Amino acid sequence: MELSDLIFSFFCCCSLIFSGVQGSAHHYHDGRGHNHRGDYGFRPTKLFVFGDSYADTGNIRKTLANSWNIPYGITFPGKPAGRFSDGRVLTDYVAKSLGLKTPIPYAWRKIGAKKLRYGMNFAFGGSGVFDTLGALLPNMTTQIDFFENLVNESVYTKWDLQSSVVLVSLAGNDYAAFLQNGGTIQGLQGFIPRVVNQLAVNLKRISEFEARKIVVTALQPLGCLPRITQLTSFQQCNTTQNTAVQFHNLLLRQAVAKLNNETKRSNIFVLDLYDSFTTILDQKNDLKAGKLKFESPLKPCCLGTCAECSCGSLDDKGKKLYTVCSDPKSAFFWDSSHPTQAGWRAVYTTLKSGVEQFVQILQS
Repeated sequence: MELSDLIFSFFCCCSLIFSGVQGSAHHYHDGRGHNHRGDYGFRPTKLFVFGDSYADTGNIRKTLANSWNIPYGITFPGKPAGRFSDGRVLTDYVAKSLGLKTPIPYAWRKIGAKKLRYGMNFAFGGSGVFDTLGALLPNMTTQIDFFENLVNESVYTKWDLQSSVVLVSLAGNDYAAFLQNGGTIQGLQGFIPRVVNQLAVNLKRISEFEARKIVVTALQPLGCLPRITQLTSFQQCNTTQNTAVQFHNLLLRQAVAKLNNETKRSNIFVLDLYDSFTTILDQKNDLKAGKLKFESPLKPCCLGTCAECSCGSLDDKGKKLYTVCSDPKSAFFWDSSHPTQAGWRAVYTTLKSGVEQFVQILQS
């Protein structure tokens, strides 16, 4: 099938399937177009996280990422702490919405043992459903292995799992690695189903640990990331890449619907990051009181000053090879791929009604 045929069939499917499974864009869904009441009296006490740099709060090794370099973390916690932003990231806001403290990164488990009661974050920046940088980064399967080892060691009990919420946020790096390693946009039509199928296998495995609720993110519009929009001076998203992302998200919703039907439970929900991002980035939308509007939404706050430079890069003498905007709160994107804290807060705001509804479902 040619890409043009794929896109045509994709949009035909959208008109039929989205009407049945997507529902309101700013809500959590079980993939079947309606929300269900949760377990009576359920109160989440822990958050477990699997994913990539959108969810990582300090797992990535310092030798592998600039997220441990200044100016990362300048807004929160005031210094670099491994988060790929100037401050808080998706994990922090999901934890907040659930009334929980941000769980400790897996890499800090021994030095922060007292914080194990909040859950644990297994997300590593740069990782994917499959391997993205060889053995340097644990893919999703390996992250779940880490989790299973802790369960087998009785670090977490069956009750801990039954009183927890799981956040899953990844897949963008799989497609970036595919294209960087010689893959083509046309080739994505065969690769996307492979990624979603493996993601579904992993979601089923997590569900078998008896975690009550799993939140998996729909993929953000990759064609709107600054590393892509820099080709148009940060003026225009790449619609071809975004169409591929929409196809991924369609298959993801179908997979979630199938899993929920197979288990006879509605314990997996899709969090629509795609719609949230595009709502904020589309300046035509009249957002509440204009508080979520950013002057140049596609332009990042922190930019490398050379072709091979990125935010946080230094030369051999320690000289900065990047520039930072005067006010990170004025920018949606922090660097070439990640939102600022203000950006994540805006995303959370657009999703707030859905988040609140999800919490009500948990507690009803």
